[in-house]
Amino acid sequence: MPRTAAPLEVKMAFEAAKLRIAIADIQPLKLVSSAVKKTPKYAQIAVSIREIGIVEPPVVARDRSEPGKYLLLDGHLRIDILKDMGEADVTCLVSTDDEAFTYNKRVNRIAMVQEHRMILKAVERGVSEERIAKALNVDVQTIRRKRQLLEGICPEVAEILKDKHIAIHTFAELRKIVPLRQIEAAELMVAMNKYTVSYAKSLVAATPQTQLVESSKPKRVKGLTDEQVALMERESLSLEREFRIAEKSYGTDHLDLVLTNGYLGKLLGNARVVRYLAQHHRDILTEFQKLAEMETAAA
Repeated sequence: MPRTAAPLEVKMAFEAAKLRIAIADIQPLKLVSSAVKKTPKYAQIAVSIREIGIVEPPVVARDRSEPGKYLLLDGHLRIDILKDMGEADVTCLVSTDDEAFTYNKRVNRIAMVQEHRMILKAVERGVSEERIAKALNVDVQTIRRKRQLLEGICPEVAEILKDKHIAIHTFAELRKIVPLRQIEAAELMVAMNKYTVSYAKSLVAATPQTQLVESSKPKRVKGLTDEQVALMERESLSLEREFRIAEKSYGTDHLDLVLTNGYLGKLLGNARVVRYLAQHHRDILTEFQKLAEMETAAA
């Protein structure tokens, strides 16, 4: 009987538990210059820490050369501010990867859904909206909009878009359509890598009347007649159907194309084959050469 391959072990990115670590035992990998300390971003983070504390823990890795010591991968400004405040220790996430470049390459500015959840968490801890607004240097209305970000959004969509950088008004557009259509729209956004308000509006405009939350209210699209809107709905539905069919077969088609081009490359590298095709099947040779040239240009 054929041997079954052993399942691959998934390596955890972080240790299971957070650690309270003395700041003196954390070695920064870069210096925070005096110029950085004068920037609005530094001031915003400083106010945030003083008002509501550390929301996102710094990330460290164990120093392999010195047990009990840690390398700071992410959170240099936070640690510097805590030092200035006279704090002695801080709760950290401990990464299992000690390469700061790899970590920072994968972790960038916080996504909108994550920011929404952080605000909810702060409110649950008893922090007022006014204090959060002051800490983030925005008005209270902005905090309230972010706090209510996922109202009217189905959980599946929140999960699909949880790590995407999306404008807050994009969610306002998604609220106009029913949950099933929201999921379709979110999947299309991910597939097209487009999360703008204008793209969300186009998806809503192409949504049939029956899939709108206010289905009894006639849909109006600025600059388009009812006939044009109906045509756009039909074409959008057809395009989405074709896109999903193509998406399902894309991996297989791409693999077939790579293998075919590799085989053609070997054929065209054989002088006897090229000579035979030139004498008896010149049109086929021409097409083969075009395919090979296209592959070379793409590479």
